[in-house]
Amino acid sequence: MSLRVAIVGAGIGGLTAAIALRRRGIDATVYEQAHELKALGAGVAIATNGSRVLTDLGLGDAIEALAGRVRGYAYRTSTGAALPIDPAALSLGDPERTWFLHRGEFQTALARALPDGALQMGRRCVGVTETPEGARVDFADGSVVEADVLVGADGIHSRLQGTVTDPADPVSEGIMAYRGLLPAERVRGVVDLDVSAMWLGPRQSFLLYPVSSGRLMNLVAFVPTTLDVEESWTAPGDVAELARAYQGWDERVLQVIGAMDETFRWGIYDREPLDRWSTGRITLLGDSAHAVTPHLGQGANQAVEDAITLAATLADASTGDVPDRLALYESLRRGRTRLVRNQAREAGRLYRSTEVSPAEQAERLRGIYDSIHINDHDAEHVATEALSRVGASR
Repeated sequence: MSLRVAIVGAGIGGLTAAIALRRRGIDATVYEQAHELKALGAGVAIATNGSRVLTDLGLGDAIEALAGRVRGYAYRTSTGAALPIDPAALSLGDPERTWFLHRGEFQTALARALPDGALQMGRRCVGVTETPEGARVDFADGSVVEADVLVGADGIHSRLQGTVTDPADPVSEGIMAYRGLLPAERVRGVVDLDVSAMWLGPRQSFLLYPVSSGRLMNLVAFVPTTLDVEESWTAPGDVAELARAYQGWDERVLQVIGAMDETFRWGIYDREPLDRWSTGRITLLGDSAHAVTPHLGQGANQAVEDAITLAATLADASTGDVPDRLALYESLRRGRTRLVRNQAREAGRLYRSTEVSPAEQAERLRGIYDSIHINDHDAEHVATEALSRVGASR
């Protein structure tokens, strides 16, 4: 193996980056502060732009086995009427190549794809020192790791972000989400169990899709709030309070809420784009670099795109190449992630609009999804083409 890469954070982006780097002969190790990967009760959609990457890495069969497969998408008003658009015309991810996953199960599948020793738990980073030749990471247990490249994949509350640039403050939409999982059998006959469905209504929205091989349904209910709500998937919520927020909505929504045992609150925030992601030897990835609201389901997908882009740009690099390769990685990802961040915010506003007709909602949704090219964006191809142009110019 050539380069030594230390990745701080065992989220979706960090684990995918380690797998992709090791496929290219790069010695990548993930360091995670938690002592175990916990199966957080949250769903995640891996659309075509993400599933393409993971399939090419040889993970398709293992991840597809965990997915709640859907035959299509449904968009409805708060009263249950269908939006006047064919969901198949929206470029939001071919359902044949989109995986709806339980985040914990997905994370575990990625971790299992790494060899022994490539994921080290209970390693909390407490300090970083960068030199022209590499980076040193100090851990709370007194251990030290030296690497040619350090990747901060430690999430929306990234500690490593501050080693690269001034940290970005949270930006709230004035929205919080109730999240929950419930057995699919409880709502059989109430909703289609093989459809990803969204209800759009004044000031709030409601999303439902299958996960865990179809055994569970994942719901996310977005409601307005004036409170500072934790950026957490595990803050307890109140099912009765959730039900009150949707009084007067489509009866199917109320029946789904009535089938829940528990719910969790999640504050919806993103971050203003950073002025930079990289130094000579340190770079950021995923939410550490570009936190995004969840309204296009692209947070995890953009982290996967980051991961394959980083691996492709570091392929066959010498230690002396690293600063230029990290600069190339950042240049390839900044514009796309900024576009996705802006369009996710616009989608959230549109879902909850009080002034836009269903017909206009449908037309504007089409434009948002078309703009980010979920079905046809190939991050690995973009990166390899860019790297070949750099080589040809020398």
